[in-house]
Amino acid sequence: MPPPAFERKILAPADVANWAARLARPLVFTNGVFDVLHRGHATYLARARSLGAALLVALNGDASVRRLGKGPGRPVNALEDRMALVAALESVDAVTWFDEDTPAALIGACRPEVLVKGGDWPVARIVGAGEVLARGGAVHSIPFEHQRSTTALLRRVGAAARAATRKKVRRASAAASKHRGARSRARRKGR
Repeated sequence: MPPPAFERKILAPADVANWAARLARPLVFTNGVFDVLHRGHATYLARARSLGAALLVALNGDASVRRLGKGPGRPVNALEDRMALVAALESVDAVTWFDEDTPAALIGACRPEVLVKGGDWPVARIVGAGEVLARGGAVHSIPFEHQRSTTALLRRVGAAARAATRKKVRRASAAASKHRGARSRARRKGR
């Protein structure tokens, strides 16, 4: 069985010059980790796509994510899985990755007309902004519409797992205490 069609959207960064030329213009470029996809990601990418004719999303490679200091165990999903999920989104035209700390080389190679990041990034701090603006392009910091965060989600999941473990330990402790009490009573009766 052939791979799903969306997997054809995943493109090797080494071939950026070839495939970037085939993407519709104006090209919108964004990047990020996109570890555990949520509504905020989907909305953000749809808004980014509306700013041009095609949307290219560059994901941080796994080692790059670890260097960002997102926390232990990050990324939760391996790069291949993260890219497949982002590629499956209707608003995304192409997906690639970078192993460096920033996507500066990719931005320079594909020369997008529009550069986009989420609302937590001021335009002045967006990597590649100066180059895109110098070519007459636009740079946008898109405000968050849904207050979602993979880090916050993972904290909630972790808190729920810890609570479930504590509850299980309390139950086991109570059962063991009850069992010890029953054995002690049985020994006293047997004397």
